[in-house]
Amino acid sequence: MAKLHLIPYRVEEIMEQAPQIPEGVRMIQAPEVWADAERGKGNIVAILDTGCQPDHPDLKDRIVGGRNFTPDFGGDVANFDDNNGHGTHVAGTVAASFRPEGGIAGVAPEAHLLILKVLSGEGGGEYQGIIDGIHFAIDWKGPDGETVSVISMSLGGPEDVEELHAAIKRAVDAGIPVVCAAGNEGDDSSDTDEFAYPGAYGEVIQVGAVDFDRRIANFSNTNDEIDLVAPGVDIYSTFPGGKHASLSGTSMATPHVSGALVLVKNIAEKEFARELTEAELYAQLVRRTVPLGYPKTAEGNGLLALDIINKFEQLLKLVNTSYSTGVERKARK
Repeated sequence: MAKLHLIPYRVEEIMEQAPQIPEGVRMIQAPEVWADAERGKGNIVAILDTGCQPDHPDLKDRIVGGRNFTPDFGGDVANFDDNNGHGTHVAGTVAASFRPEGGIAGVAPEAHLLILKVLSGEGGGEYQGIIDGIHFAIDWKGPDGETVSVISMSLGGPEDVEELHAAIKRAVDAGIPVVCAAGNEGDDSSDTDEFAYPGAYGEVIQVGAVDFDRRIANFSNTNDEIDLVAPGVDIYSTFPGGKHASLSGTSMATPHVSGALVLVKNIAEKEFARELTEAELYAQLVRRTVPLGYPKTAEGNGLLALDIINKFEQLLKLVNTSYSTGVERKARK
């Protein structure tokens, strides 16, 4: 059986300091909804990746636990450090702390992270380790009974493995959305399909990538299971060594959606005054997308835009006010 592996990605630049609110976080309109969403407070996102630098200044206050499912570090299950860089970058996009003294903000800067190292420093991992990581995330409970709100996976492989699919279905049945990268094997054509698992499973939320000009990235996989797209080109986030880096790939688009889901969860559950099911959370997520004009195989429902509902409501109020004013003027004549 082939191994699962990191979705191929590009390191564009490594630096000491990046913009405090990265352009990707701004593009999906996260700051506009932070107040209503309490910046993701009360939620835990499980990240299945290469691990995470546990003492990174932007992440150390966000990590609530972790586990190593790889042979790295002598197989020490308690050592989930990142000896690659990919996992630390993904973690920062989800929930890097918005520190007044510097650093960067993730999409949900008050959410917490459960770091599950299922990929080695070389970027590969056994299917069984990833399956075990998913089950661990489903069953995990914090000291105060906390549970995982979202599972995020920026990884993929060529094989449809029954046990992997079953683990994902168990997560969804438990009410946990599973967000996966579409993959970077795209040929810049929406007429051909490229599939990577687990992203190709219908139960997951599969994420493609766009650049900051709202163009589908030429590497982004296209297929009939794409759910939405998010920024995935030149994405600034955290990187090992207490640094920051700019990376590109659908791996970078995926954590924008994972972080967004906990913001949506907080907003929607406050409105409905109850917990929402996984299907309801998905419906609330895709309500907050904007079509870009590409085929559905490339963009799914469109680009993530968290504040779009508020913007439509403001426009509707303006139209209604203008209409009411016009009616009143006619009545006076």
